[in-house]
Amino acid sequence: MKDSIVIIPTYNEKENIEKMIRYVMNLEHDFHILIIDDGSPDGTGQIVTNMLDEFKDRLFIEHRSGKLGLGTAYIHGFKWSLKHNYQYIYEMDADFSHNPDDLIRLRQKCVDGADLAIGSRYISGINVINWPLGRVLMSYGASMYVRLITRMPIMDATAGFKCYKKEVLEKIPFDKIRMKGYGFQIELKFTSWKYGFNVQEVPIIFTDRQEGTSKMSGGIFGEAFFGVMKMKFRSFFRKYK
Repeated sequence: MKDSIVIIPTYNEKENIEKMIRYVMNLEHDFHILIIDDGSPDGTGQIVTNMLDEFKDRLFIEHRSGKLGLGTAYIHGFKWSLKHNYQYIYEMDADFSHNPDDLIRLRQKCVDGADLAIGSRYISGINVINWPLGRVLMSYGASMYVRLITRMPIMDATAGFKCYKKEVLEKIPFDKIRMKGYGFQIELKFTSWKYGFNVQEVPIIFTDRQEGTSKMSGGIFGEAFFGVMKMKFRSFFRKYK
């Protein structure tokens, strides 16, 4: 069984992607990286392709045609990682808002017994750097809203920095995941929790991107807001064994 694979979806991340790959490859643990590139017009996919020989058998890329959404990118990566028999499967952004050093802490939390380890901005106060106040309030308020609707005991419900044990992703029926944008992060946590997996949070410091452009939009936020209510309603008619 292979150990750890970090899934990084990309769309126009040419400023960050090579630096991120080199940083992760130089960590003490032997992490592998899978890039899911949605046809970035800025050449992000080609940058990664040019690095494949340098990091042979540790760096991989899946090219997709067009911007198909964060959720579908991760599901594509999950299926690829399960097929290649990785034990620990990560979600991480390409823009250094997630500190790659924390990959080791997330892995250790799973080694110590967690089935899903979440890099949490809110488990020990509000640990966000360089975000405007409005965005902090929106993000923190969204997590409070998710806890209220779902009763899920997770402080950072929208977090996108996570480590799954393979058994969690083997159990989740991806065809029943409805949300495609940032709401996808909420739905995966909720589904994992409903199946009874041990979900734990690891405190991290989140730093807003220095280069490139954020993909957040009002439409993405709206999908998550209304999607949570629909997700909770559907859960009454599902069995989680």
